[in-house]
Amino acid sequence: MDSLLSRPETAEPLSLYGREAVKEELRRAIAAGSTEPETLIGAARESLSRRFAPTVVRVVNGTGVLLHTNLGRSPLAEGARDAIARVAAGYSTVEYEPATGHRGKRQDHVRGAARALFGAEEALVVNNNASAVYLALTALARGRAVLVSRGELVAIGGSFKIPEILEASGAFLREVGTTNRTTADDYRRALSADTALLLTVHPSNYEIRGYAISPEPSEIAAVAREAGIPWVHDQGTGCVVSLDEFGVSGERTVTNCLADGADLVTFSGDKLFGGPQAGFAVGRASLLSKLAEHPVARVVRPDKLALAGIAATLTAWKTGRWRDFPLYRAAAAPIEALEARAERIRSSMAGSAFAIEIVPSFAVFGGGTSPEKKFASRALAVAREGLSADELTLRLRSGTPPVIARVEAGRALLDLRTILPEEDVVVERALKEV
Repeated sequence: MDSLLSRPETAEPLSLYGREAVKEELRRAIAAGSTEPETLIGAARESLSRRFAPTVVRVVNGTGVLLHTNLGRSPLAEGARDAIARVAAGYSTVEYEPATGHRGKRQDHVRGAARALFGAEEALVVNNNASAVYLALTALARGRAVLVSRGELVAIGGSFKIPEILEASGAFLREVGTTNRTTADDYRRALSADTALLLTVHPSNYEIRGYAISPEPSEIAAVAREAGIPWVHDQGTGCVVSLDEFGVSGERTVTNCLADGADLVTFSGDKLFGGPQAGFAVGRASLLSKLAEHPVARVVRPDKLALAGIAATLTAWKTGRWRDFPLYRAAAAPIEALEARAERIRSSMAGSAFAIEIVPSFAVFGGGTSPEKKFASRALAVAREGLSADELTLRLRSGTPPVIARVEAGRALLDLRTILPEEDVVVERALKEV
């Protein structure tokens, strides 16, 4: 072992991984039966590189889903990235007030700007939207009933289910109406002395069409006012501006929801808001104070990096720079620009073993935003003789960095709507490596 550790070719692994880790892998290589120093050191180096390789890495998103939950949802704007890097590099004022030298409040970094942006009396930021919903139910409805339409008992992602969140919060679910038809009178009939609040949930990953009806926001607000209970709306997407210009209509903004009469609105920070993972609760100050004072608020509070990114994203919204966000640049890219980029990539692969077509495609915002509303895009349909579409996409995502394509009608598609322009060269390199 001493002989192996003293060899020149072991110096680099020792500097990268440390003496004990290198010894562990050398022992494994020796146990496998080899005695050649070069073979042993090579095996140890390869094993160490796999063992300590980062697992959270940047990928190229060629799926056509702009807010792909599995791929980290919204890419951060430059200002947010810079703010996070500055705070990460040293100590920070996360809970410190330099002017007084006293302890500060972390919410003060974002609450004022959030109030101004959304036109709310008060605002609170937590670590994600599920936490915001859970905190609201725990602080406002524990031990009491919550009215929810049967058509809004959603399941989102891995394990976020409204009935289970209600149960975990200590509140009781009282189902209202039917899956496809719920009226304001259905809510009224379900009211009782133990009703704590009325909860509505944005159907973020499905739509009910056909013989369906749901009350207007003004009707829901009227029911809540008559009963003297708050209306809590899980808006979910964090929509700040109309999406009509991107070809997606009907998505209510957070400000719309408050204007409709919702007393408390919750939503994600890493969807249409375009920031880091976070959850917002905005609305009536009397309700937000109950949330802020509840012990669970500390359990779900955001860290310094999220606060820095959120604050910078709020500033960008208030100063009109949201069109520079990667999300909205991608959504607004003209078809002609996508076609030109696709043609450049295809031309770079001339003479290769690939057959590449530029084909019409449809992109979606995704991430629980208008699931049935697609807008036009362009994609590269990539094929190679001897490789199925599944095999080809496997090879693309096995590269460094992984390039994530989608398979549609037996073809591997790389959608230019979600591939950032600066990533085109990465796509070319990945195809050439395949």
